[in-house]
This record gives sequence, structure tokens and C-alpha cells, in this order.
Amino acid sequence: MSRSIRVLVIGIGSGQPEHLTGEAAEALNAVDVFLVADKGTAKHDLVALRTALCETVIEHDRYRVVEVPDPERESGGGYEAGVREWHAARAAAYAEVIRTEVPDGGTVGFLAWGDPALYDSTIRIVESVAALGVDLELTVVPGISSVQLLAARHRIVLNRVGQPVHLTTGRRLAEEYSPALGDVVVMLDGDLACAGLVAEHPDLTIYWGAQLGLPDEALVAGPLAEVLPEIRTVRAAIREQRGWVMDSYLLRPKS
Repeated sequence: MSRSIRVLVIGIGSGQPEHLTGEAAEALNAVDVFLVADKGTAKHDLVALRTALCETVIEHDRYRVVEVPDPERESGGGYEAGVREWHAARAAAYAEVIRTEVPDGGTVGFLAWGDPALYDSTIRIVESVAALGVDLELTVVPGISSVQLLAARHRIVLNRVGQPVHLTTGRRLAEEYSPALGDVVVMLDGDLACAGLVAEHPDLTIYWGAQLGLPDEALVAGPLAEVLPEIRTVRAAIREQRGWVMDSYLLRPKS
């Protein structure tokens, strides 16, 4: 009879050792097999960052890193349906690898960028792996999120005194934005949807950051209408160099 598999979902911040909590460093050292999504050539340096982190922090050589080809996400059928199907395909791939790599129990690690509680799918996918019949025990270790880094780099507090903070995605920003929301943090915005707010909300200030915590970190802040061209230019340069961009920003209405 096979033993239960321990699964650790570990928040790793930007992937730099300095951004790990002590709990995360201890968790890394407890893992036997790390499962890492292989998202193709354009994002292979993300795999390299995870590998380098393990080599720096883990104090033994008894662990393995297994790259799992990431399924293609279908564009038809609607956004939420597409994401559900994509997550199901990921879960099936991970379940197969776990059964092969740790058939007699052990500890499997997933390294989540930032914090696994904030716009990250790892916890849901691991729960789906369990639903496929894999006997596992899940532990989640928090990490420093890009939102925390954004505020720290710009030396700001996310909320003003007694006011709310609204977290959303670029996909939802245009349809739900209102100054009444207070300060708005936007993540997963591949198209800079904030540009669509300039005409109706000309007094917005933006605090933008990309590749936060990485060597090519970039920051821009100022009136949205004025600095948007600079953000576009910087963002395009990073994408040209890296092949991908991870950015987030805070929108602040005039008080």
C-alpha cells in the first residue's frame, strides 16, 4: 500500500534567495521532487531561475527537478471555461508525473511566483490532482508578492488613511473601474488596460513596476496620461529582451 504524498506549495517571491522567508527556505530543503512547468523556449529562463534558487538555498543534493510540459490553453469557449480546461489538463499531467516519480510516498514541491494566495493557480491545480485519486497532503507556504514589492519599490502605502484597496486584473479593469473603489492594484494586464481610463479619468496617478525583484526591474510613476508612453516603451524593451513581462501597478485617484 503506497504512502500519502506530501505536497508543498512554496511562495518564492521574485525567485531571489533574499525574498524567501525562513519557512520557505526550510520547506525547500524538505522537498524530494520539484515539479516545474515547462512553458517553452520564450519563458525557459523562469525555469532557470527556479533551478538556481534551489541550488543556492537547498543544503543537500538529494532532490530532483522535473520539468512538465505545460498544456496549451485553448482560446475558444470563453475565458473562464478555457482556464478550467487548462487547469484540468495541467492537473492530469502533474498527477501522471507524481505517480511515476514518487510512487511510494515522498515530498513534492511546487514553486509559486510571489505568493500562492494571490492570482496563482497552483493550489487549485494541486486540489484537482487530489481529485484524480492521488493521495496527498497539502501545505502552503506564503511568499512576498509582486504587490508588496511594488509598494516597497515606490515607497508608498497601498491604501490611504481609512480607504479601501481594490485588487483586480487588466481584463476586468475597464468594466469595473470607479474612483469610489479607492486605490486599485492591477495584475495580469498584458495590454495596459489602464490606457482606456485616461479620457474619463485624467487625474489618475500610476505606480508601475515590471520584473520586480529581478536584475532588469523597471519602475515608472506619475500622472497616467503623461507617463503611459514611457511605460509602453519600457515594457516593449523588456519583452524584446526577455520574451515575457511580469508587471503590476497601482492606480490612485486624485484625493
